[in-house]
Amino acid sequence: MRSAVASRIYAPEMAAAAFRLERLTASLAERGEVEVLTVKTPGQHRPPARVRVRRWPVLRDGSGYVRGYLPYLSFDIPLLLRLLALRRPDVIVVEPPPTTGVVVRLIATLRRVPYAWYAADVWSDATASTSAPRIVATVVRAMESWVLRGAAVSLAVSDEVADRVRELGARRVVTVGNGIDTTIFRPDGARRSTPRTLVYAGTASEWQGADVFARAMPQVLAAVPDARLVYLGQGSAWPTISRVAASLPDGVVTMHGSLPAVESAAWLRGASAAVVSIVPGHGYDFAMPTKLFAALGTGTPVIYAGVGAAADLVRENALGWAVNHDLTAVATAMIEALQAPDDEHERRRRATWVLEHRSLSAAAERAAEAVTEVAR
Repeated sequence: MRSAVASRIYAPEMAAAAFRLERLTASLAERGEVEVLTVKTPGQHRPPARVRVRRWPVLRDGSGYVRGYLPYLSFDIPLLLRLLALRRPDVIVVEPPPTTGVVVRLIATLRRVPYAWYAADVWSDATASTSAPRIVATVVRAMESWVLRGAAVSLAVSDEVADRVRELGARRVVTVGNGIDTTIFRPDGARRSTPRTLVYAGTASEWQGADVFARAMPQVLAAVPDARLVYLGQGSAWPTISRVAASLPDGVVTMHGSLPAVESAAWLRGASAAVVSIVPGHGYDFAMPTKLFAALGTGTPVIYAGVGAAADLVRENALGWAVNHDLTAVATAMIEALQAPDDEHERRRRATWVLEHRSLSAAAERAAEAVTEVAR
């Protein structure tokens, strides 16, 4: 079997999509040859046997991320020719954004190749939840729906995402799940955080409302004077968080860019809790952030601010605190987490739960099986 993967994000970039696709290509490589069409990155990466990674220079935003209209186009337009020049594969796997999906559907139709859409998120819902003009949200929804209708299979990371993509026109959907690399995000290993530290690790976009934790810090400090909050990552909400951080005493809120996974794991492993959020009521309550599982894999409990599937998961499995996305509720949970004793037995229990239910290897194998079936 010959597989092709088209994505603007791939290893060694520090993003959930990069980890997910790297593991998927490794699973596909056990079944045949894989060609990855992606972007040039500053880091070094050695792909596994039978995987060939072809990189292309692209535009990046101010934070170094391939995000925004021009960066997307700088990848998508050359992708047309790259896919045409590629030796005909048996199947193509494509990762969002929908603009990349449009390119893949056009070429897949022309070359009569089936393709799989990796539905890690529902982009049109995310766009609608931001301050983007209505016309932009309408266009994104139309593109995403068109791509979903043409896909031989859509790989959904959760049942909630699966239901949503079916509503948008997906013909066949396989829920493959979502997870993290449990060889990296595990309870044993180095710890970077000091006591009384909370960590937000990952992308902070508008619809996530991650600034709520920084804005809650004055209330937290009143109860826990040595409390600290650390952000690791990047995103469109980064400037907002930075402004809130500047209004607080020095060192209370610190911000770092995207870090290698092993360093993020070290920060999470030593934290009193990890903080994760999604602003409710914007049509994105079904999301299941990978940040949750990265923290839990290290044994660290999570504070989830929001509603929906992720909140239910935290409550039902006693994985931390699930609270409303408002300052008082968030501050209360943060104080409780900072004052809670470090229970090694509970850390091991949370890590074991992730190993059993949210392993990236298992999700990748399910995705590879679905892609292989399409290729056949």
